[in-house]
Amino acid sequence: MKWMLTLVFACLVSACTHKVQVETKEPITINLNVKVDHEIRVKVDKELDDLFSDDSELF
Repeated sequence: MKWMLTLVFACLVSACTHKVQVETKEPITINLNVKVDHEIRVKVDKELDDLFSDDSELF
């Protein structure tokens, strides 16, 4: 009998669903002003720094 009540309760609970619906007659406009600020740090070994320096004859 206990398992039957559990089965009935499980069926009742599983039949409940949540639904939220929003409708408007006019379109919704969302303006976002987003500023992305980032910082990039590049660490160059001293040898590479010398290789790409203006004094080198690589380029």
